[in-house]
Amino acid sequence: MKVRDILARKGTAVITIGQEASLHDAVSLLSEHRIGVVLVTDAAGDPVGILSERDLVQIMATEGCKLDDKLVSDAMTADLIVGVPDDDLEYVMSVMIQRRIRHLPILDGDHLAGLVSIGDVVKSQIDDAVTEIRFLRSYIGGTRT
Repeated sequence: MKVRDILARKGTAVITIGQEASLHDAVSLLSEHRIGVVLVTDAAGDPVGILSERDLVQIMATEGCKLDDKLVSDAMTADLIVGVPDDDLEYVMSVMIQRRIRHLPILDGDHLAGLVSIGDVVKSQIDDAVTEIRFLRSYIGGTRT
């Protein structure tokens, strides 16, 4: 299975925020959408980073700042790790585990194609396994489902 299969099922909408927004605005956005990460974009709308709950906790712990006093660019992870729609899920899962990330922006050329989470990848693999088990049970038992 490929990343594009996950995006086809879940959709390609990605919540973004400008790098010059305040951290308070970012927290409000995360809360409003009940999400754990927001993609950070520049003025042209191109991805320049990612801001996670983990990034917010880190800056609050090290700087003890008010969220209105800092910008998204102060706390975001700028070294983006990205995938492409044709990546295999096994590869994506391996990258996410090795790099200890829970969300992976997906780029199709220069275009943002979507965002997948480790939960999306695990769910897809479980769904595939359940389907295969059902097929094998049916085959072994001589029935068709």
